[in-house]
Amino acid sequence: MGINNCPICLEKQRKIDELTEEVQRLRHALGRQERKAKEGLFGSSTPSSRRPAKANTPEKEGKGKRGARKGHQGAGRKRGQGTPERPVVDVSPESESCPCCGGNLRDKGYEEREVLESQPVKVERTVYRLSKKYCPHCRKTYKAKAPGVLPRSLYGNQLIANALVMHYLNGIPMGRICEQTGVGAGSLVEIFHRLSKLFEKIPDRLIEEYRLAPVKHADETGWRTDGKNGYAWLFATPDISIFQFGRSRSAKVPQAVFGHEQRPGVLVVDRYSAYNKVPCQIQYCFAHLLREVTDLEKDFPDNPEIKTFVSTVAPMLSLAMGLRTQDIPDKQFYRKAKKLKKEIKAAMESPAQHLAIRRIQDIFMENEERLYHWVEDRGVPADNNLAERDLRPSVIARKTSFGSITDAGAKTRSVLTSVVQSMKKQGQDVVDAIKKALDKIAQNITQDPFPLLFPKLAAVH
Repeated sequence: MGINNCPICLEKQRKIDELTEEVQRLRHALGRQERKAKEGLFGSSTPSSRRPAKANTPEKEGKGKRGARKGHQGAGRKRGQGTPERPVVDVSPESESCPCCGGNLRDKGYEEREVLESQPVKVERTVYRLSKKYCPHCRKTYKAKAPGVLPRSLYGNQLIANALVMHYLNGIPMGRICEQTGVGAGSLVEIFHRLSKLFEKIPDRLIEEYRLAPVKHADETGWRTDGKNGYAWLFATPDISIFQFGRSRSAKVPQAVFGHEQRPGVLVVDRYSAYNKVPCQIQYCFAHLLREVTDLEKDFPDNPEIKTFVSTVAPMLSLAMGLRTQDIPDKQFYRKAKKLKKEIKAAMESPAQHLAIRRIQDIFMENEERLYHWVEDRGVPADNNLAERDLRPSVIARKTSFGSITDAGAKTRSVLTSVVQSMKKQGQDVVDAIKKALDKIAQNITQDPFPLLFPKLAAVH
């Protein structure tokens, strides 16, 4: 067949090609707008609190018969004998006569029924008679100290410890704590501000431990202060959590935490540019990258090249995140990890026509030094799930409290949340440990609270 050199036909074909490309572009733009209206401003990365609508969780089909497998030893509640902690209460029938015929009832022993019950939380007012002694030689009067009470405090240390853990660890709103304890909101705020001043140097000590950790995590989320948009920063390891609630999302925040000296270990983060100048090796979170890959299929549902790319790359990224948790020896892990790295790099280096695919490939090829630390060290995760989980209580608190009212309140939350969350990670009974620490501080208000609250960390140094 000959070539059609008709200028009119060529002009028509150019116009058809232009219109076809414009139709595809408009379809893609319309698809993004529909997704934005459905999922929110940031697409699949939009926080649940900012999504316009959230679909109901679909019910699972084909639910099998529930129950334990054969031979499984149950772990149900065991009945015990009466103790001071588990008293036995004898209950007699309402009448000694039969309710049907009126005859006398005969004794047939008893039947036990175990019931779990709780007592309402009540504040008990206690009056201490503090003995006073006088020294005629020095002409000075000495007075005994009230046990378990900080100087010039109306509230006992047990009440303070309970309120602190209820609010900053369990996320119970301030109003609910006031209802349960009978303490006013203003008094609770003053209690928390005073504790913040007592513990204000502890976050700096935790930052020193954080800098030396072999694997570090960091993340941030929105947090309003005084009605203005701000951010909650988290710097965490498996053993400690450091929170900073403020108004800035600039790179100055992580730089202040890490300092200027080169730090050991690897920092796991998303691709937010504020972490780029951190003096530490960086591992990008594969969960965020996987989300960007799967979003391609939502943006271009009819493109076969996109479907092929997503179906190839998405399973590899998912496997990379779950490989370290597989029950396999280290030798087998590193062999699989190196093979998986080679496959990911091959997929990113293969020629692609679609610009969206090239954008993903550029991310992997331009940031190779920040993508494969998990291959060399099994202790480094390929995801930032630890930080996501540690931030979740603050996200819930943001929904119930709408942020902090003042900058002082944000600072108090930073200190106290860091203390109680880190103590929980240390495996302590947080209420009991804080109560005992406050009792010792009450005897000597100038002593350092860090070894009292974190004996394991203090013992290392």
